[in-house]
Amino acid sequence: MRIEVEKLTKRYRDADRELTVIDNLSFSFPDRGSVAIIGRSGTGKSTLMHLLGALDSPSSGCVRYGDTNISSLRSDERAAFRARNIGFIFQFHHLLPEFTALENVALPLIMSGMSEGEAQERSGALLDKVGLASRKEHLPSQLSGGEQQRVAIARALVARPAVVLADEPTGNLDVATASDIQRLLLEINREQGSTLIIVTHNHELARSLDMVVEMHPGGALVVQRDGRGANA
Repeated sequence: MRIEVEKLTKRYRDADRELTVIDNLSFSFPDRGSVAIIGRSGTGKSTLMHLLGALDSPSSGCVRYGDTNISSLRSDERAAFRARNIGFIFQFHHLLPEFTALENVALPLIMSGMSEGEAQERSGALLDKVGLASRKEHLPSQLSGGEQQRVAIARALVARPAVVLADEPTGNLDVATASDIQRLLLEINREQGSTLIIVTHNHELARSLDMVVEMHPGGALVVQRDGRGANA
């Protein structure tokens, strides 16, 4: 799904002053493949991800998914759009501690109206794919950090979203585990034909993606490498 931002601006009020984090940004993301967003801390990377994910609204301008301007949707409409089209992966897993790995992954499907049996079957197959065939009935507290992140990836991808947004998905992992997670994300992204947008400080991860853009103060995006469709 093609994502475009047009004259996107986001301001925050800090005490008596107004802070502009993203200023009049216009940019088009590819409709499939993988994109890395890099840049120094404080340049607005996470703010941009929240706007792209319909978790926040711009001060002005818009975000479009195809013909849909998500910035003009009501909050309930945005929530429904997110559930249908967007998967989220964060640095911290945000798994429900009282639910097993299988239940955590199946929950979004059940909430969307899928039967519990079908949801668990699809979720179990995806947990097998991410290497957790023997850990499905474990609680998050019984899993390692890398295993928890694999559960979070499965949860984000189980509804087969057109777009996956990942904010520092390997930032809390050791080097070897981060490399495994990186390979897994790219493999599933290519299989599902989705658009994967990752905010990262991991330059190895960024180099493995199809397109790399650097974010500068004010939210300007500068393309460092454009390998659209290359799956490099």
